[in-house]
Amino acid sequence: MKTPHGQPQHLLSPDTATTLFALAAITALCWWYLVDLAIDMRHLPMSELMAFQTWTPAYFFMMFLMWAIMMVGMMVPSATPMILLYRRVARYNRVPHVALGTGLFVAGYLTAWFGFSLVATTAQWWLEELAVLTPMMKSQNVVFSGLVLILVGLYQWSPLKEACLRRCRGPLAFITQRWRPGVGGAWRMGLEHGGYCVGCCLLLMALLFVGGIMDLALIALIAVLVLLEKLLPGGPLLARALGSLAMALGVGLLVWG
Repeated sequence: MKTPHGQPQHLLSPDTATTLFALAAITALCWWYLVDLAIDMRHLPMSELMAFQTWTPAYFFMMFLMWAIMMVGMMVPSATPMILLYRRVARYNRVPHVALGTGLFVAGYLTAWFGFSLVATTAQWWLEELAVLTPMMKSQNVVFSGLVLILVGLYQWSPLKEACLRRCRGPLAFITQRWRPGVGGAWRMGLEHGGYCVGCCLLLMALLFVGGIMDLALIALIAVLVLLEKLLPGGPLLARALGSLAMALGVGLLVWG
């Protein structure tokens, strides 16, 4: 496998522009869905909202779909550099069916987040059954909120977070070390990279249970923080600073909440 070092590349070649457009369109559609859903929920009377939230198989699937679309909208922007690098290296190495391989890489990446979405939906079901969440899907238990914040903070300082973040921040190292040929290899590479991203961000997503699963401002804030952790030169320091802040807020809630 060769990597395209020292080769002149147009910043926005037709392939790059097409891939960027497709990723931007996917992200925009996901955010359109989330905004529309949040507006609909905000205008439902509380009695109808509570009656609607009966955990039938159809409702479970709808909640899973909501989580899955939310994860796509939040995570595709931060995965874009990795996706573009995969396409560039595949094309440089004359891999057959580059577009299909890129699509399968993205599909593998999102499969990891769909698995997370299934776990998150199950957790939401359990927390609503325990009356920890309000009908607006926000924590109404101070102890739960405080403990989640502390757990998030501790995880931000953990070796597992550091290891996953390092792999998410090093797309070229990932491509070089984990390259697999063929379109099947593209899917497996995407799945593996998605697994690292889930490991990097899963506790940050737990903040949605505290602030509100459909709180658009919180969703956007977490997405931006994930992006900054991955792209900023001081991303690891930012991750630990966020961890310290989360722990301080959690302790404050438990003591004074």
